[in-house]
Amino acid sequence: MQTFADLLNTARAESEPQRLLLVFAVAELPRDATPAEREAFERGEGGALAPIICVDKRPEEITDFAALKAESEATGQRWDILFVAAMPGRGGHAPSSDEAVQPLKMMVEQIKGGRIARFLAVDREGDLVSLQAH
Repeated sequence: MQTFADLLNTARAESEPQRLLLVFAVAELPRDATPAEREAFERGEGGALAPIICVDKRPEEITDFAALKAESEATGQRWDILFVAAMPGRGGHAPSSDEAVQPLKMMVEQIKGGRIARFLAVDREGDLVSLQAH
């Protein structure tokens, strides 16, 4: 899997219907950053990830990455990375939005704490990327 399109296709092909948890995050420089950290941040390295938009959707509700990106941009919020997790359904039924509320909140808290290894990360071009938490 290398792109958001691959992820959508995989989610749509699962034996149980899925609900995707989507958290859009922006890279920020902490207030107490050192000069070296500031320099690295200017080069596009380091910083902290702050969730700014979160939403849950069925894979069928997302036409493609371009449509999802346009929908996110309509909020007026700039973002750098999209984190994605999936919730499998049961008995042929996808989880509801109500069932996704608590897992989505937990996902946001994990991202705030730098615990991102469990999630797929997608850049603004729709490519899956590997991020290192520090």
